Amino acid sequence: MIENYRDHLLDQAKEWLLEAGELIKTSMQQPYRIDTKRDRKDLVTEIDQKTEQFFIDNITEKYPDHKILGEEGMGEEVHSLDGTVWIIDPIDGTMNFVHQQRFFAISIGIYHDGIGEIGLIYDVMSDVVYEGIRGEGAYKNGQRLKPIDPDKTLTEALVGLNNFWAIPNRRLDEKKIHELVRKVKGTRSYGSAALEFAFIAEGIIDAYITMRLQPWDIAAGKIIVDEVGGITTRVDGSSIDMLMGNTVICSNKSIHESLLSFIQEKDT
Repeated sequence: MIENYRDHLLDQAKEWLLEAGELIKTSMQQPYRIDTKRDRKDLVTEIDQKTEQFFIDNITEKYPDHKILGEEGMGEEVHSLDGTVWIIDPIDGTMNFVHQQRFFAISIGIYHDGIGEIGLIYDVMSDVVYEGIRGEGAYKNGQRLKPIDPDKTLTEALVGLNNFWAIPNRRLDEKKIHELVRKVKGTRSYGSAALEFAFIAEGIIDAYITMRLQPWDIAAGKIIVDEVGGITTRVDGSSIDMLMGNTVICSNKSIHESLLSFIQEKDT
């Protein structure tokens, strides 16, 4: 992607991001409809849908040749990352949004021919924008983020885990889950994948591991973490696929290798 064009896209995306944040804050002051998708824990609100439609309307008007992959499926189906693709989660952390009115974010990843060029995560209630620009670094409200500590080990790490790890599952038995929790320095669960990626980039946590994320959960965060020296893969070490669901490990290289080994290690 031509640098000047990318700068133009970044400015425009940030403008829409902040406008969408205001739309959310205004809309949440009024009663709104809450529905479920796959099950009772998978919530969607009319504000999610309204926010996604806001992006679709603006992007299609200004960039009619761009494609949009959004969580709520309000746009077209996307089967290829050829050209420029916006991957959008209008409210990442809808459960938090509904129950706490905080700890949720807007996430936008802009990819060109499969390469992540721009990542934006907006912590709406804290008014904090995280951004990553390929080859140009990562920033929090305009201040450049430092590279993450490349030498921090798993035993020193504060690790983001979701509630998947608190119940029996096919990836790790209960004994290994307890072993992992004991091994690391501590665990946290924020309820927003986008914010957990942002917190890794900022150094608030050191790793994030989860067994089910969709492209819109990952697209922006991966770009931002890449720019501070982090690595994001599936739990088998293979590359993330931005057109389908993924398991995810995100951290520095040292912790990443330790987590891969731990998950793949067979009990004796």
